[in-house]
Amino acid sequence: MNAFRQVRAAPNLLTMLRLFVLPFLVIQILDHHWRIAFALLWIAGISDGLDGLLARALKQSTKLGEYLDPIADKALLSTLFLVLTHVGVIPLYVTVLVFSRDLGILLISTLLYVTNTLRDFRPTWLGKLSTAVQILAVLTVMTVQVFHPAGLVHARHWLLVAVAWLAPLSAAQYAWLVLRRINDSAQAGTATTSTAKPL
Repeated sequence: MNAFRQVRAAPNLLTMLRLFVLPFLVIQILDHHWRIAFALLWIAGISDGLDGLLARALKQSTKLGEYLDPIADKALLSTLFLVLTHVGVIPLYVTVLVFSRDLGILLISTLLYVTNTLRDFRPTWLGKLSTAVQILAVLTVMTVQVFHPAGLVHARHWLLVAVAWLAPLSAAQYAWLVLRRINDSAQAGTATTSTAKPL
């Protein structure tokens, strides 16, 4: 599938819609128009769910979509953490821990890729859990700005605490697994060299 056809594929158009909505979502949050922001967030969330379903239903999975979808997700989540911290509804320390985790993983992955030490970077279960809790926390924070049930306010607090704990823990697990894989590869290489017969 050529580049133009990949861009026109329905799942990729939905992903790009998510990126298009993002600046308007930020503007509404900065202006404290929480109901509009809440609606825009749901549009972004629905588009995120639909693009994968359409890709499978229409058999329009593309290489562009494989890269574009996680980039759009990360851009949306990271931007929301920043702007919600700026307006004072997410504590600064939570966002610092989230960005420190992401930056640390990015630096490690880039260094290993550039040095050809490791090319396969698999997400960890704790990393997936951390991302899922971050998404749930952001949704809850936005919901509380529109509706104010006491139970949801308490849930927001504990979700943000969970985000703060899971961010460094998932980064530590990622670093440990990467180091173990590098060590296993080095040992396998040493074993191969030691058992090779001279010509």
